[in-house]
Amino acid sequence: MSIETQISGISVKVYSTSSDASEAVANEITQEITTRDHCVLGLATGGTPVGCYQRLVEQHRNSGLSFADVTTFNLDEYIGLAADHPQSYRAFMQTQLFDHVDVRRERTWIPNGVAEDVSLECTTYESRIREAGGIDLQLLGLGHNGHIAFNEPGSPLESRTRQVELTPETIQKNARFFADDESVPRHAITMGIATILEARRIVMLVTGSSKAAAVSAMVEGPVGVECPASLLRNHPRVQLIVDEAAAGKLDVS
Repeated sequence: MSIETQISGISVKVYSTSSDASEAVANEITQEITTRDHCVLGLATGGTPVGCYQRLVEQHRNSGLSFADVTTFNLDEYIGLAADHPQSYRAFMQTQLFDHVDVRRERTWIPNGVAEDVSLECTTYESRIREAGGIDLQLLGLGHNGHIAFNEPGSPLESRTRQVELTPETIQKNARFFADDESVPRHAITMGIATILEARRIVMLVTGSSKAAAVSAMVEGPVGVECPASLLRNHPRVQLIVDEAAAGKLDVS
């Protein structure tokens, strides 16, 4: 059971639980894969999309959902972490999704965190997206301060895939995953806001009461770079899927 409305031009669907919201997003991705030849997906990492990926794996195993003709591009990767590092986003995607479906590894693109020339890697990543025909559906999460990917407040609207410096908060949160403070990544490669906005469709999944303020700022606050997610209101096909906790006090009546 969901409530659907439009707020500031964004389609908003509110589900009772995070599980229901994750399933709804998985269904959107499944529909994109099954109705579009050679689908190109933009994918996200972090705790929020894990439930969505679990449901995609279930659909692959139980309903024959095939990823054989799917191409994927991830939003970001830590600089300094090789693909086989357990805390890399490549490792995350392999563990959560890629190892459990029939996607071809050569069609799963994630920035190279140990590229000798980071600037060239960023330029090449943009070229690969264009050569694939662009992203059909981009999956996004939402940061507490309104960031999307590693585009923190103040990131330029015209930004492209580039190297960014991680915030002290992000570095502190990541410290528990590493043996010592010195090994925690300080930089990342991330798709830019302009890159994200070029996707044909954007589906954002947000769960939990801790994100309610960010959701409100995204759809009800001013549009501008101080809340990068608010810039999605400039896109014609954005779907925001949230649980009741993340919806907070949004007027969805």
